[in-house]
Amino acid sequence: MPIELKMPALSPTMEEGTLAKWLVKEGDEVKSGDILAEIETDKATMEFEAVDEGTIARILVAEGTDGVKVGAPIAIIAGEGEDAASAKAAPAAKKEEAPKETAKAPEPAPITKAEPVPAPKPEPEVKAAAASSGDRVKASPLARRIAEQTGVDLSSVEGSGPNGRVVKADLDGAKAGGAASTAKAEAPAAAPSAPAATPAPAQIPDIPHEAVKLSNMRKTIARRLTESKQTVPHIYLTVDIQLDALLKLRGELNKGLESRGVKLSVNDMLIKALAVALIEVPSCNVMLAGDQLVTFGRADISVAVSIPSGLITPIITGADTKSLSAIANEMKDLAARAKDGKLKPEEYQGGTASLSNMGMFGIKQFEAVINPPQGMILAIGAGEKRPYVVNDELTVATVMSATGSFDHRAIDGADGAKLMAAFKRLVESPLGMLA
Repeated sequence: MPIELKMPALSPTMEEGTLAKWLVKEGDEVKSGDILAEIETDKATMEFEAVDEGTIARILVAEGTDGVKVGAPIAIIAGEGEDAASAKAAPAAKKEEAPKETAKAPEPAPITKAEPVPAPKPEPEVKAAAASSGDRVKASPLARRIAEQTGVDLSSVEGSGPNGRVVKADLDGAKAGGAASTAKAEAPAAAPSAPAATPAPAQIPDIPHEAVKLSNMRKTIARRLTESKQTVPHIYLTVDIQLDALLKLRGELNKGLESRGVKLSVNDMLIKALAVALIEVPSCNVMLAGDQLVTFGRADISVAVSIPSGLITPIITGADTKSLSAIANEMKDLAARAKDGKLKPEEYQGGTASLSNMGMFGIKQFEAVINPPQGMILAIGAGEKRPYVVNDELTVATVMSATGSFDHRAIDGADGAKLMAAFKRLVESPLGMLA
């Protein structure tokens, strides 16, 4: 029996993806473990492996197709001993049957012979009754009393009660001597026009340009960051940190690690410092989950990495307990695979806090957007020579600015300040993070 290959869910949050590339063609024989296609999710391009053996009888979704829903059939495999040609025709037969069923659906349409039904006719009679003057106007006692007090002519009011009876609600907004029915009739007509105010797509000016379709990753970045800024109340705390001691220690460690082929970056040491600081100040190593505040006992640091298609945050798991050399090796491997789109979902989904370093671009200071459901993100600026007071004396030191963005629903300003103070202390006295 032919086997349907369906769009796989390559991550817990994946709902749809792009079938970026087929690595097989119709007629190819495949076995379990063979790579069939490359699927682009919202964060990475991942390989889709075969589970069953057989022959690719038909490809249902062309490569490059966007928005393929998880679970949607994408190809047909003819099992062992099956005729690939018959397996290929099978789905076509199913498709032909569907239109026949839908074609029959209109036949019962004559049942909707509601045209002769005289239900709409009582309306003119109700209006006539309501339009008649004097005591013959049907109205509730309360409506009559209100009409007398406000000077409203009941004959000009269209009743909405039983048999066209004028009730109190019909008199709301009615003007003395005026027809409330006209205003009421016009109001509902104006209401549907509100949705029409949806802003139209921006008009592209008549300037030479190139338009590129947004990737799934870029769409996800836009959606998540918009949600973060709209729903998460950010509070920002900035500290200036002297880097000279950390830079000196880095130089000494790199000399000792040279024989092992390991080279520490400043960012590797900052990842470690943030992780240790989060363990020291657990009230910042948290996430908000509905009506619960979750406090983590381990610091998993998501590190922002820029790739051609956007931004991804591979995770250094348990960075608080890992050595600097282990963090350096792991970060190098994760960054390389991130740029190739080869990260597994568990390698970039999760994390207890994030770190974004734009110092290498010469950015002095910036405020990063929190990556929900995490409770904070640390933005690192460039280290530069600045006038700095050391031991009550003005000197020149290498200083960087670090800004923490905190979810104020989960983290109080005082707790955020404690974390920033702990981070500053660990960077300025780096041996403390190694103990």
